[in-house]
Amino acid sequence: MNLRQTLPVLSVAAALLTAPVVRAADLFPFVLPWDDASPSITNVSSWLDKPAGKDGFVYTHDGHLFAGKKRIRFFGVNLAFAGNFPNHNDADPVAARMAKFGINCVRFHHMDTGFAPAGLLKKDKKTFDEDSLDRLDYFIAQLKKNGIYADLNLHVGLEYPGFKKWEGASNFFKGVDNFFPPFIEQQREYARMLLTHVNAYTHKPYTDESAVAFIEINNENGLIMEWNNGTLDAMPDPFAAELRKQWNDWLKKKYDTPAKLAGAWGKGAEPLGQEMLKPTHTAWHLEQHGEAKSELSSEPGEGSAGETLHVHVTQPGQESWHVQLGQAGLKLAAGKTYTLHLRAKADAPRRISIGLSQAHEPWKTLGSQSVRLTTEWQDVHFSIPVANTEENARFSFTSLGSAVGDYWFSDASLRPGGVIALQAGESVGNIPFFRKKEIGMRTLTAQRDWNAFLVDTEVNYWTGMRHFVREELHAHSQVVGSATGFSPWLAQAKLDVVDAHSYWQHPHFPHKPWDPGDWTVQNVSMAGAPDGGTLPGLALRRVAGKPFIVTEYNASAPNTYSSEAFLELCAIAGLQDWDGVFAFAYSHRENDWNTEHIMGFFDIDQHPTKMATLPAALALFMRGDIKPPGEPVIADTTWNDALESVRKGGSWVDANTYGIPKEEAFRRAIGMRIGQATKVNVPPPSGDSSVIRSDNGQFTWDTVSHRMLLASPRSAGVIGSLKEGETIDLGSVRIIPGPTRQNWATINATVIAGPDFEHAKRILITATGLAENTGMKWKDAQKSSVGADWGHEPSLVEGISAKIGVPFQKGAQAWSLDARGQRQTEIPVKRGTGKTEIEISPNQQTLWWEIEIP
Repeated sequence: MNLRQTLPVLSVAAALLTAPVVRAADLFPFVLPWDDASPSITNVSSWLDKPAGKDGFVYTHDGHLFAGKKRIRFFGVNLAFAGNFPNHNDADPVAARMAKFGINCVRFHHMDTGFAPAGLLKKDKKTFDEDSLDRLDYFIAQLKKNGIYADLNLHVGLEYPGFKKWEGASNFFKGVDNFFPPFIEQQREYARMLLTHVNAYTHKPYTDESAVAFIEINNENGLIMEWNNGTLDAMPDPFAAELRKQWNDWLKKKYDTPAKLAGAWGKGAEPLGQEMLKPTHTAWHLEQHGEAKSELSSEPGEGSAGETLHVHVTQPGQESWHVQLGQAGLKLAAGKTYTLHLRAKADAPRRISIGLSQAHEPWKTLGSQSVRLTTEWQDVHFSIPVANTEENARFSFTSLGSAVGDYWFSDASLRPGGVIALQAGESVGNIPFFRKKEIGMRTLTAQRDWNAFLVDTEVNYWTGMRHFVREELHAHSQVVGSATGFSPWLAQAKLDVVDAHSYWQHPHFPHKPWDPGDWTVQNVSMAGAPDGGTLPGLALRRVAGKPFIVTEYNASAPNTYSSEAFLELCAIAGLQDWDGVFAFAYSHRENDWNTEHIMGFFDIDQHPTKMATLPAALALFMRGDIKPPGEPVIADTTWNDALESVRKGGSWVDANTYGIPKEEAFRRAIGMRIGQATKVNVPPPSGDSSVIRSDNGQFTWDTVSHRMLLASPRSAGVIGSLKEGETIDLGSVRIIPGPTRQNWATINATVIAGPDFEHAKRILITATGLAENTGMKWKDAQKSSVGADWGHEPSLVEGISAKIGVPFQKGAQAWSLDARGQRQTEIPVKRGTGKTEIEISPNQQTLWWEIEIP
């Protein structure tokens, strides 16, 4: 077999393009109509079976999703808040337009968070608004008619009525609603109201609606994650009392006498050792970054205290960590616990972090606590178990740079040991629940028991909710728990389908969460990233033998490379043999579908380049153009080893923990599962590790050239960095890029009619680059933020220049297409070396082209 014909091969052209040189042109308006579903080569609605659910409920077989006798893959979109409830006049064209782009599932998200008309609930948080419910019913009926399934989310953002949060509690009582019976009962009542409701237009309850593919229990939620985040440490009664009761009931089942518990927990107790910190203020280093400014001084201690350290911040930093105080040169031993103690206060209520980290790159955090300081002195005491030996660690106070202000620290102490089994008066029946900040003071057996209790509690919650939905309400849809990571994979593996979420360059808010004027989105491309970007992290969370879906994904706007997002996601989904991927989001907006410009970080419905790439992207995954090569690599782990990995690594542990390298995600399908022994057999890599090719040669992740290459019988493309005039051979397709604004583009050829490029009848060419709004005002040269100045209509795009060659056939014709996918101008077709060649140009002012072969 000639490898040059099957693998993407790169070479630099011997000469520049023979056509007149086209320079990167000015941006031009390109708006995809919100209500267009007209027939064209860009309309791939024929890929959807209509109506949705016509072959019965989606079900699981052999680890994948099926509808009738056929495997079904989903490319879905999220709707959120008011976007879930279009009026009747808008619902029909919105559904038809989604189908045009191949979207075959809508995830109804945040229906419970706001009040009508932005939500399903009335202001009492207990009853449904009739108009919102009617709009939802009608829209789901229209989606069904167009071959689009529904994913109904149950709890997302409802703040349970009748209960007050405490300082530091998580949003929406996350974690607490995994174990607190009144919250679980409210979740069940909401599920009962929604799922047993009879749709006025399909005349079926949602429990018996085959167009409902998925029912999701609780979004991005997990007890173990929240406990690890420390949000339960200050939890008051009645929540604390309930968790304490369940913990002691669990202990009683395992240890039938107090003596057995004391004996088991007593092994490994260790008293406090010698002080490790130097007592003088000169041993402390005040660290400043960027434009942050601060001062360190020493003051006499109060009472028996030693000297007090005073940090005065005169100018805050762009990030809170831009001011920090630390003492380095500490040696930490693997397997040891270290106990921290100090007194602290601030001039106003402020939250800081205190803990241990590396005093060298990569500055890894070894253990820390978020502490809320007040104007009164308070004692801070917690222990940190250290997994690995560290020769140069530091004790530090961080997050001091968020605002102008003052901090005082006294009696700082770090000592090895301080490990106990039971405190005075503790015995089975009256042991407090273990707080995150105190877990290090307990012996290893006690820690393992606590972790096992948390896992059991989570598993019981998720399986209990599934039982309620499937067995008590008699719903037939596939039940999803929550995205893995927010809940550990071994808990989510108990559900019908395993889910994950990820974002490339999620917006960062340095001072106030979701401040519309103060944020950054790093303006970098993911294509060819040395660490693989988001893709390996998703692949490593798959559970073998279970359908795997990704119900939230995006590359956040206004990143100028974000048109790569769904091409990359769908390529890896095909390679990994997943079952569904979803864009977050289509829209958050209320009856505002025709904005004609990019609407914030996430909505894609009016994002010209993200939408334009969907037909090419969906062909890679839904149509199966990128295929999984050979047998998958599966990491087996025992239940006990999986428990221990969660204890050490928290809820985000994945298959990398059990031995699968991240880069393996680009070679072949991967996953993890519970087995009889902990083992994994990863084939040795071959070739250049900086240019990773899938075993079947259809996918290449090139960390040298910073791009992704695709070469399959019906799809070929390059996503990422380009050099003007180079030749990129992709099997049957050849691409010679011209100049681009960012030396970057996505250029894809997709066979729409025909079995492959050699016998194609119609080929769609898609090429995208930068996209932005008219009047968008960048705040810096890096284009990392526009603040609140997003601009207005129309959206503007970059035109891409390139020569594209496909296998030669006589009589081929080509056209540039308008924003509806209709032919607008015929363009010349030339015969190159064994190729039918067209030249695309910014002058054609489009992102799409069509080649037709008689």
